[in-house]
Amino acid sequence: MLIGLLQEDATRSYAALGAAVGLSGGAAHERVRKLRERGLIRRTTVEVDPVAAGRGVLAYVMIDGNTWMGDTAEALRAIPEVEEAHVIAGPASVLTKIRTSSTSELQAVLRRVFEIEGVASTQTVVVLETFFERGVHVPGPTGAPEPPPR
Repeated sequence: MLIGLLQEDATRSYAALGAAVGLSGGAAHERVRKLRERGLIRRTTVEVDPVAAGRGVLAYVMIDGNTWMGDTAEALRAIPEVEEAHVIAGPASVLTKIRTSSTSELQAVLRRVFEIEGVASTQTVVVLETFFERGVHVPGPTGAPEPPPR
């Protein structure tokens, strides 16, 4: 329950979190600390609207390689517009999520991807409209409880 509440609003005080789940503020703080130690909570951040931030073009790019010499993951990480990169099974080797301000900027990013040693081809899908996006969801107070702290 604490995780679900934090996902809704990570600025809640420990006292408010505790009150929502029937714990003291101190006990809520200790639970959150343990969830961080276990790695269930990786970080606390804010959600930025990509359009408002000037990154309104979203594309998914599948990358195939003839060899993966060099450090592909680090080369992709060095391109700030690449938000995610995943090794996949299927028609390509790597799937990336790229956000840019324009299609011409997207084209420039794709050129940088092609400069990575071993990249043989890409397939790009440009998103026209996003219905919704969400991360991993842990149910809040009305859902199933979160795993107990260790």
